[in-house]
Amino acid sequence: MIFSPSKDDVRRFFCQTWAKHNRQEILTPLETIALDWILEHGEYHELLADESTAVSADFSVEQGQMNPFLHLSMHLAIAEQLSIDQPPGIRSAFEMLARKHQSLHSAAHEVMESLGEVMHHAQIHRQAPDTERYLDNLKRRASR
Repeated sequence: MIFSPSKDDVRRFFCQTWAKHNRQEILTPLETIALDWILEHGEYHELLADESTAVSADFSVEQGQMNPFLHLSMHLAIAEQLSIDQPPGIRSAFEMLARKHQSLHSAAHEVMESLGEVMHHAQIHRQAPDTERYLDNLKRRASR
């Protein structure tokens, strides 16, 4: 069975992870990874502390709003890609970006931008994401 959480499920996951952390409860491995990224994003803490507001919030691109749950979810997706080096070579490209920026967080944001571009291209052209394009983009970013 494929795990396919709803928008509300994703938002509750991050809010509940933050709440468990604040209550000093034991976290699952996935919650631990999520917490690492939540801690990196202090600007989201207030929102995550209010689950009902977080679940009902509308983040409009037209109003220049970043969706914090999409952002944190992308951090999780990238962490998973790096942990299994999938697509092959992403870990090496990430390490080059991290050295360039001297920051894992900045490197993750570069990967996030590249992933977003590849996903957008795939949606527009109604095709699978191009992993070669993804890796080439990351390598170009690392060499600039």
